[in-house]
Amino acid sequence: MKQRKIPMRTCVVTKEKCEKKDLVRIVRTPEGNVEIDLTGKKNGRGAYLKKDSLVFEKAKKSGILERILEIKINDDLYNELNDLLK
Repeated sequence: MKQRKIPMRTCVVTKEKCEKKDLVRIVRTPEGNVEIDLTGKKNGRGAYLKKDSLVFEKAKKSGILERILEIKINDDLYNELNDLLK
C-alpha cells in the first residue's frame, strides 16, 4: 500500500516546518477581511501560525501577519486565536 504524503507548511513566526494539522491558517479574503481558516481551504492569501499562545503573542508584537497579509489586523483576531486554544 502506498503511503500518503503528509502536507507540511511553514510557520511564519518560527520558520519551523510542521504538519498542516499542527498549524492555524489566517487568511485575507478577496473582500479584504481577515479570518481564521479552520478548514484550510478558504479562498485568499494565507499565512500559517503554530498552535501555541507564545507564537500568537510573538506574531502580534512583531506585526508579521500584517506584513504578510498586507492588511491592518485588529486585536480581536489575536483574542480569537487565544480562545481557539482553550
